[in-house]
Amino acid sequence: MALENKLGLTSSADLARAEEQISKKKALELFESGILDRLDAGTFASLCVIHKYLFDEIYDFAGQIRTVNLAKGNFRFAPLMYLDAALANIDKMPQSTFDEIVEKYVEMNIAHPFREGNGRSTRIWLDQMFKAELHKVVDWSCVDKEDYLLAMERSPIRDIEIKHVLRAALTDDIHSREVYMKGIDHSYYYEGYTTFKTEEL
Repeated sequence: MALENKLGLTSSADLARAEEQISKKKALELFESGILDRLDAGTFASLCVIHKYLFDEIYDFAGQIRTVNLAKGNFRFAPLMYLDAALANIDKMPQSTFDEIVEKYVEMNIAHPFREGNGRSTRIWLDQMFKAELHKVVDWSCVDKEDYLLAMERSPIRDIEIKHVLRAALTDDIHSREVYMKGIDHSYYYEGYTTFKTEEL
């Protein structure tokens, strides 16, 4: 069963293919337009702009905080009743060092503010922090998919693994379109989320 979408697609597989095609096109536009460079790196407001730009052609909820609780496997992302407070706290987190940036990224993943498209949006958001603060970005072609996914799954308890994975892939090639586009590559998408309770805000 596909999420309700502006494209009128009812097949999850068809929606996934359309999502990949459209979000990649929009991500490239986002990069080439210079919009990213005008955003305040590391703020939730900037993440909303990124998410809305990527998914506005697909979902009515693009750029908006989710109205359902989400889980992946046995892990439940931030409950709706605490989500606003969690996002406000994340906004206040420091981001001047590599460790601080990754810790902020991990917390945003736990918050999981959107119904869909969190992974793609937050990887762009992460790279904006690295670029602004350290003049580095992640070369996602150097990140092993399985290592990354496992490290992200464990990061709420132990973030040393994701820090190791990302540190090893940092590059100063911050203006490369190819390096940037790897961050929204389909192979890194988080899949298999379940809605464990629908609760309208």
